[in-house]
Amino acid sequence: MRESIGRPKLRLSTRVGATTLLLATALFAGSSTLCYADGGPKPDPSGIATGDRTNVFDAAGNSLVPPTPDPSAPDYAQKKKDYDEYQAQLAKEPLAGKLADSLGHVRIATNFSWTLLTGYLVLFMQAGFALLTCGLIRKKNAGHLMMLNFAAYVFAFLAYYAVGYAFQFGAVAINAAPANLGGIPTLNHFLLGSGQWGFLGGKGFFLSGPGYDSASLCLTLFEVVFMETAGYIIVGAICERISFWAFLLCELFIGSILYPVFGCWVWGGGWLSQLGSTKNLAHGYVDFAGSTVVHAVGGFCAMALAVILGPRLGKYGRDGKPRAFPAHNIVFVVTGTFILLFGWMGFNPGSTLGATDLRISVIAVNTNLAAVAGSATALLLWYLLFKKPDITMACNGMLAGLVAITAPCAFVSPNSAVVIGIIAGVLVCFGVLFNERVIKVDDPCGAISVHGYCGWLGAVCVGIFADGTYGSGWNGVGASSYLGRAGQGVTGLLHGDGRQFICQLMGATLCAIWAFGATYCVFWAVNKVKVMRVSAEVELEGLDVPEFGMPAYPEDAVITIA
Repeated sequence: MRESIGRPKLRLSTRVGATTLLLATALFAGSSTLCYADGGPKPDPSGIATGDRTNVFDAAGNSLVPPTPDPSAPDYAQKKKDYDEYQAQLAKEPLAGKLADSLGHVRIATNFSWTLLTGYLVLFMQAGFALLTCGLIRKKNAGHLMMLNFAAYVFAFLAYYAVGYAFQFGAVAINAAPANLGGIPTLNHFLLGSGQWGFLGGKGFFLSGPGYDSASLCLTLFEVVFMETAGYIIVGAICERISFWAFLLCELFIGSILYPVFGCWVWGGGWLSQLGSTKNLAHGYVDFAGSTVVHAVGGFCAMALAVILGPRLGKYGRDGKPRAFPAHNIVFVVTGTFILLFGWMGFNPGSTLGATDLRISVIAVNTNLAAVAGSATALLLWYLLFKKPDITMACNGMLAGLVAITAPCAFVSPNSAVVIGIIAGVLVCFGVLFNERVIKVDDPCGAISVHGYCGWLGAVCVGIFADGTYGSGWNGVGASSYLGRAGQGVTGLLHGDGRQFICQLMGATLCAIWAFGATYCVFWAVNKVKVMRVSAEVELEGLDVPEFGMPAYPEDAVITIA
């Protein structure tokens, strides 16, 4: 969240000057004052109190409303004078103050609209994942796979509603208040840890009490579709052999524990985001839109589950060599990929949580450039390796570029986005071959390579390519200056900050360890109690009829006439 980088002197005394100031204040409102009772913030479920003249900033992040002066500050006298002048002007213009509050409310409403609309785009990505993964597997399992995609949304959402959102954002107001949505001051308690060493949020369970707030629920909608994306990712790696009941357990685990915990550490004001302040590691761990928080969590969770389940029957011959199971519907694969690209236009630009952050144009272009660079690289590399261009790898290359640019999209230039896409295109190809041929992890749709490996890469790329043009004050670091330069944002290794690279490398690797390790420990135990995989007979027949009683393609069924 961008913070103030300075404040102009406020010395207006005329009637016109006061009105002008209040109008300007409202036009650049960036936060809100909610109703308070008994010393604590009160939720605003109606939305009428969210968004006013307080905590406002101009386009450069400069505060236009003097804060309450701190008597211990060295420039207390000047701040007290500015504050008193502002309050005197405000008292003379009560009508202008009301207008300022109204316009500030409209600004927050604009950001609400942007955040919700981009959340709807991300929600539509579910259709893309369903088509992509369905097209890549065999016809006899198509109905089962579509049911997995559908159920992922239903059950992971319920888990996130009950406890996941509170675990992730229950203390967001402490270190990461989303100013574009009004700050959400009601979510201000860590269940585990405190201050800059928070590990688990502690407010907003069942979206009740502090969570029953208009700004909080706006954030909920946007964040739940991110969580659901992590939930969809595992489908591509564990399909064609997992039982339905076991899959539901996986989704409940992701929605309630696996995703929210790491999400709290990075986006909920938790300890990993605060390493810049606590350990002088640049801006702390930075992941703008979820290369690790979403994709690597889903990818390495999928890897652990694929290891537990083992490869599909017939995937490896007696000689140990892998056998190809061709995709059954290329049209689905390509259509699903383009739906995902479309949805990513909400995923990355929407993570500003506000249309008033004009970096959205840079983010959108960077996202598309990385996608096409990744696709072109994967297609050409596969052609060089196997003498034929492969449309499925071209699609996975596009997704790899999208995943890799998701963390650095706001912090890098278009040229860097192309380079990141190229690296991702190479990584996804060799990642697929490594999984299949070296460690023999059966991943039918390449989800581990696309989301796990390239998600890790994306976070590391922040520490390499971030150019300092965006993110001043990110995670509470360098609001006024950083690296000796005013307004300097998140900066990577190539632009003078090696500490950011170290922090990103550590954080991304921790993400992989957390997602794989936690998943493996939990579901190794589950698998010991009851086998998560369907029987060999069911797998050979196809999971559609044995699991759900109906085939996806009934016209292919053999009909016996008595």
